[in-house]
Amino acid sequence: MGFQIWQMGFCFWLCFSLLSHSLSFASSQADTAEGDATVEGTVFIDGKAPIGSIDDDFICATLDWWPPEKCDYGTCSWGLAGLLNLDLSNNIFLNAVKAFSPLKIRLGGSLQDKVIYNTDDNRAPCTPFVKNTSEMFGFTQGCLPMNRWDELNAFFAKAGAKIIFGLNALTGRSIRSDGSAVGAWNYTNAESLIRYTVEKNYTIQGWELGNELCGSGVGTRVSVNQYAADTAALQSIVQDIYKDIDFKPLIIAPGGFYDSNWFKEFIHKTTKSLDVVTHHIYNLGPGVDEHLVEKILNPSVLDGESGTFSGLHNIIKSSTTSATAWVGEAGGAYNSGHNLVTNAFVFSFWYLDQLGMASKYDTKTYCRQSLIGGNYGLLNTTNFVPNPDYYSALLWHQLMGRNVLSTSFAGTKMIRSYTHCAKQSKGITLLLINLDNSTTVQANLAFNGTMTLQHKHRSRTLHHKHRSHKKLIIQLPQGADAEIRREEYHLTAKDGNLHSQTMLLNGNILSVNSSGIIPPLEPLHVNSAKPIMVAPLSIVFIHMPDVIIPACKEYGQPLTTITEQGHFPLRHRGKGQIRDTLNTVSFSLDASIKNTDRKHRTTVSHSPKSFEAYR
Repeated sequence: MGFQIWQMGFCFWLCFSLLSHSLSFASSQADTAEGDATVEGTVFIDGKAPIGSIDDDFICATLDWWPPEKCDYGTCSWGLAGLLNLDLSNNIFLNAVKAFSPLKIRLGGSLQDKVIYNTDDNRAPCTPFVKNTSEMFGFTQGCLPMNRWDELNAFFAKAGAKIIFGLNALTGRSIRSDGSAVGAWNYTNAESLIRYTVEKNYTIQGWELGNELCGSGVGTRVSVNQYAADTAALQSIVQDIYKDIDFKPLIIAPGGFYDSNWFKEFIHKTTKSLDVVTHHIYNLGPGVDEHLVEKILNPSVLDGESGTFSGLHNIIKSSTTSATAWVGEAGGAYNSGHNLVTNAFVFSFWYLDQLGMASKYDTKTYCRQSLIGGNYGLLNTTNFVPNPDYYSALLWHQLMGRNVLSTSFAGTKMIRSYTHCAKQSKGITLLLINLDNSTTVQANLAFNGTMTLQHKHRSRTLHHKHRSHKKLIIQLPQGADAEIRREEYHLTAKDGNLHSQTMLLNGNILSVNSSGIIPPLEPLHVNSAKPIMVAPLSIVFIHMPDVIIPACKEYGQPLTTITEQGHFPLRHRGKGQIRDTLNTVSFSLDASIKNTDRKHRTTVSHSPKSFEAYR
């Protein structure tokens, strides 16, 4: 089978057939189902232990400083979405943030290193950004008035957001002709802002130093030694200001593109001052690229970013640092994205794959560029109505728990698969992404575990023994009509149009109502005996509350009685499949278990077989 779990000991595979679409959903998919090829595949999940973990508030989005005059490729896509002019009274905006309870919001971007704060120490006029093509990033210095900072914090408190503030890290430095920024950071103005914030009792989750100044930099760069010294200075300031406050904000840096040598040295030099190391992702290239859709649907392109995640993960693991990794900003396509691509349904393939991949490498938080603004906002820049990726983010937030499970898919390269312990139960949630435009995928699900299977009619219990003779007990249902049910969330584009800004959930349009209320994300409740068809160019979240595995045991004890310490706590009721990939021994049990004289049948083959185990 190519899945060499047997090297770790004896194992069996518990397999479930996943469901087909409900009749109502199937009717909405009729235009894509006709003539589609169908392939079978298997999702392999290692349930012994998690391979990583994420924050409960893993989902994060950014707000930027860009004024309306920010334009790319002749298109001005920011409108009134900048921090200085965003309409904080919009009800959809408030409800969209409140729906996450909480949503992390990172305030920053290219212009953050050109912002001064109009605190008592500031002697310069407090003027907005003005377009000037001779200036770095095309704008003059801008200013944050304290009354605007008050307004922003009032909104964040009302919405229940957790705020990461990106500080100006260029004050006090001079920029040389080679593009490097030299000199120590002048933190006077930043310190004044932090003090003002504390005096006003505003809660800040973290203070981040600088934006894209690490490595080769964007616009300019700061040497690793200087950056490490400045990070230590920020930590010292924060420790002093918050010394009498119980909650201590995170020290976050450098907020730039991953450079292995620079990051390795920086992490080594900040082991006592840094809480979070952040990096940015724009792996699809410029927003003007006309081949973005092909890149998004190309597994090889998606896989390309794994090197960044694994590289940073390995640096942190090999260091004495206690810092964790975050994606501090990720818009996929730089220079504001691409209209009807990075703000349309098709971008959820990239976005959700990124969330899954980042989680596998122990990334704790993922900040999407942007919450609103540009052509990659989760919300429409003009009317605040959610774009498709907003609903993808909200589903992830509601369904995907902290523990990340090792997951792989065999059968086609066009399926992306990720599994977490569930957020709403003691079970698991599986994410399947079908990149194929013409192939429906029927997926089976397999877990690793201990070895043999024995059926006892009288006790209605399955006993599994391995060589140490410890037992795994799976409690069968007491009634003949008992069954496992699961919840499924199928995401598709309206009319099958990948460029649509309308997303369908289980065939139903997702939209805010006249009061600006975010719609509830309702699942299909499915008998787990039914097979699944992952439609072409669709995304499916599958919440299985009754599948309990060791990696998820921190969420509480399963309902199954475990009679020996060290047993595999796995609860399973209803129809299903049990598969041992070592010998491929399939046991077919009497579904109703009414006839106690009926013997179970054993079939040995060289390839897996699906079968009905019990009801």
